[in-house]
Amino acid sequence: MDFVSPEKPDGKAGIITNTPFWPDVDLEHYRLAMRTDGVVTNERLKEAALSAICETNAELALYKERQQQLGFANLVDVPAATIGGFSELTYWYRRAVYCRTKANLTERYPDIDTTKSGSKRAEDIVSSVDELWRDAQWAVQRLQGKAHITVELI
Repeated sequence: MDFVSPEKPDGKAGIITNTPFWPDVDLEHYRLAMRTDGVVTNERLKEAALSAICETNAELALYKERQQQLGFANLVDVPAATIGGFSELTYWYRRAVYCRTKANLTERYPDIDTTKSGSKRAEDIVSSVDELWRDAQWAVQRLQGKAHITVELI
């Protein structure tokens, strides 16, 4: 088995400024947290992240509206436990965006989740993408204070 060193990103991916209620998204932190190397260009990453942010914001529009009606100007102001120095709601938001971004990239560019020799099977990629979509949905539900449940018909 050959070792293939991950490619370094070309320059800094930067930060995507979000709407005033939601936190900004740091693409450098995304790269580290989601193990996305330089095979994904900054342009591809930004495009996938913008899509994930828009989808997450749209799905949480009613939540945002309710919180603003309660007088909270942004997500950080909404009462929540603080973990690692930041609101757990911020964590759930970021997780939803990160998982959606990674799922989007993996679906469109399956080579980013495989070795250069292509030794990963297609089923592994599909499974990984399904898990990312699931994790994103669970993060959205947790942010809203809802429990998540998985039901399987037998």
